[in-house]
Amino acid sequence: MPQEFDVVCLGGGVAGEAIAGGIEGSGVSLAVVERELVGGECPYWGCVPSKTLLRSAETLEEAGRARTLAASRVEWTVDFPKVSKRVLWMARDLDDTRPAAALEATGAKLFRGAGKLVDLRTVEVGGEQLVARRAVVIANGGTAAIPRIEGLDKIEYWTNRQAAVPRELPERLVVLGGGAVGVELAQAFARLGSKVTVVEAGPRYLGLEEPEASAALLPHLQADGIEVMVGDPCVAVEKQAADVVLHLKSGAIVSGDRLLVATGRRPNFEAWRPAGLTETERGWLKVDPATLAARDGIYGAGDITGIAGFTHLAYYHGQIVARRLRGEDARADHTAVPRVTYTDPEVASVGWSEQAARDRGIDVVVVAMDPGEAARGYIHDFHGGALKLIADRERGVLVGATLVTPRAGEILGELVVAVKVGTPVRTLADVVHPYPAFNRILGAAFGQLAFKVA
Repeated sequence: MPQEFDVVCLGGGVAGEAIAGGIEGSGVSLAVVERELVGGECPYWGCVPSKTLLRSAETLEEAGRARTLAASRVEWTVDFPKVSKRVLWMARDLDDTRPAAALEATGAKLFRGAGKLVDLRTVEVGGEQLVARRAVVIANGGTAAIPRIEGLDKIEYWTNRQAAVPRELPERLVVLGGGAVGVELAQAFARLGSKVTVVEAGPRYLGLEEPEASAALLPHLQADGIEVMVGDPCVAVEKQAADVVLHLKSGAIVSGDRLLVATGRRPNFEAWRPAGLTETERGWLKVDPATLAARDGIYGAGDITGIAGFTHLAYYHGQIVARRLRGEDARADHTAVPRVTYTDPEVASVGWSEQAARDRGIDVVVVAMDPGEAARGYIHDFHGGALKLIADRERGVLVGATLVTPRAGEILGELVVAVKVGTPVRTLADVVHPYPAFNRILGAAFGQLAFKVA
């Protein structure tokens, strides 16, 4: 017999967890269907293990910097099994027992298996039918997108899942794709001892960020021994003895003993496409960006919406959907969704790029500075960063910002609030920043912006 619930959520990742917590105690019954691990991609194969790997690599780089700042001699031996063990521990040893128990402690009922939306109110999983009386939430995220390249299907390769929780340290790693995931993992492995080459088909790596960001980060990647190749697509892959060999469009050949494919994400549409829901041009679930409704009684939350693939946004979506399920007219605001690439230095941004603002007909005002030229840059021995602020001259408000600097992700919070609420640039210029913090450069930049928009 079908089991009935007020809400059935397809996916037990961050958005599903947020929904369960958000409707706890409301009297709204919830079934959560998860085919893998409760918590989703982030804690097991994404954010948490990859940043742990980056942190291990960063400590080695910091030890090396001591030769310049504090010591005449520093030596170490990379203990990769130790690194791997800690990364796996941070990934909960791929065990979701505790998260699953926490989910069910909210009152939700967990169903394990590959769920399928067979109609607009029914999810099938493991031979059972779950019927939603009020709403179905689709929050089953995405998976690594594998490009159609000759020979790629005939070789063994890594995606983020193997690279973020690695059991081996490649001698020569080739990273196919220069987005945030590819660049982060490239730097982590390079600092741990791998010879790394990044191959990006587009005209520049970190293509979703301002051109100034990739330009500022490049010398830091090169200092780690990373070769970055752009504008030369891979057209074929083959195995030669122990090597994976990439043939590029220009005729260049790149080889390594391990290939990481980091060419983006694609939606897990198999679970809901049969129900006939509307999709975006790239195959993500099309939702109203404010209500997150795909249609009456159907919500999308997190990566599956294609709005942005961030854990923090998935959690926010879960909160919005939970509030709507409780009867509130909650609406999502995507004006100021922060983005951070956790390289060293970090790349952080919010709002529109300069080009995106111009495309919207905005009378753009730009200020650019180098955080490395501020006092904290010299104290930290950091050189070669970037700060770019984009303002709307007519409204006198900030509409976009990008930073390349240590702790950029922490500095970004002030800029997120400014973009979200439309704080006047003159007010931002009147903020007192602590000396000699990294964020003090914002004061000078806001001052220049205020002069230009006056």
